[in-house]
Amino acid sequence: MKGPSHLSDEGRVVALCGGVGGAKLALGLQHLLGERLTVVVNVADDFEHLGLHISPDLDTVLYTLGGLSDQQRGWGRSDETWNFMEALKEIGGQTWFSLGDRDMAMHVERTRRRLSGETLTAISIDIARRFGIRSNVLPITNNKLSTIVVSTEGELEFQRYFVGRRCEPAVKQIRFRGAESARLTQEVLQALDADDLRLIILCPSNPYLSIDPMLAVPGTTEKLRAARVPVVAISPIIGGQAIKGPTRKIMDELGLEATNREIARHYAGLIDGLIIDTTDAEGAADLGIDVHLAPTLMTELQSKIALAEHALMFGNSLRTKRKGQEKEPLSGGVS
Repeated sequence: MKGPSHLSDEGRVVALCGGVGGAKLALGLQHLLGERLTVVVNVADDFEHLGLHISPDLDTVLYTLGGLSDQQRGWGRSDETWNFMEALKEIGGQTWFSLGDRDMAMHVERTRRRLSGETLTAISIDIARRFGIRSNVLPITNNKLSTIVVSTEGELEFQRYFVGRRCEPAVKQIRFRGAESARLTQEVLQALDADDLRLIILCPSNPYLSIDPMLAVPGTTEKLRAARVPVVAISPIIGGQAIKGPTRKIMDELGLEATNREIARHYAGLIDGLIIDTTDAEGAADLGIDVHLAPTLMTELQSKIALAEHALMFGNSLRTKRKGQEKEPLSGGVS
């Protein structure tokens, strides 16, 4: 297996990504791969608010890769001010979803450009360029796609559940409105079909709220199953807990065990290997899939780069293992 110094010279990588957790890994991957990385982002969290098109996951990825994210809050732009929200509150406007003054510029400009006929993809590519982002940042689809949480309080659009109700209602089901008619963009298809593609990564984003919406777009699961390169997922579970967001709560309410075994089962047939935290080594050999142990908690930049290195090295080892073979489930093993 080659070391980290050789990780950036062997082809392109596609990473399917949600918001904060996925963006952390994407930042580590960008440091290693630069323009050879394509980050495909969930847009099922998008919604219209105050007449503006809001794309929370896309913006989190753009701000993170552009070095503009707020490290303390974990979301939004750094050096943010809140004059708009304070003025909106004074006149009785809706303030349940906070929009910083700098962040507002993104939403206003995106909405203007979409109304003029530009696609979400074209806008994202241009903004990434303006932010000096070396990697490619693409929405999974240009079509409307919405996560609907069926809860004890009825059906809630994702932001109403996540921000408005702070994830308090119990989740009974999750579905994705518009998925049947959504289409993968040509840019995403080109990234997944690239001749020099070496690896596809499912970031440690919430499987049910961030990765599943992308898998629901027709063609995504087929592309993963037919991929001629390894597909690797990084578990968001560490010691039976999710570090960020409502993953553990949702799993409990859906009657699912918060374990790496459940993550492996959830992605069965789509992935060739699973990266789990070193603290979960016990039982790793029994997951029925190739497993790689690594520190998966990402805090400072170096830990993000280190996990990205582990993902690329694991991908290399799987690629060597299956070289010359058709894609099929691999026998389990732990590295």
